Amino acid sequence: MADVTLQTIHKELVHIRSDIEFLKNAIKEDYELSDWAKKELAESRKVPDSELISHENAKRLILGR
Repeated sequence: MADVTLQTIHKELVHIRSDIEFLKNAIKEDYELSDWAKKELAESRKVPDSELISHENAKRLILGR
């Protein structure tokens, strides 16, 4: 097993800190749906619940089980 040094731990912590900062900034961003996505969402909401299938049935159809 490789020796774990204080320097190795420090490098990993710096990398983790950088990743966390990236994620925090990504969460803060005020993203908007594209016009295409808004249109698709509006159309999908028009479908009556009676025409929808369950997640389990969708998996069966796709996986053939």
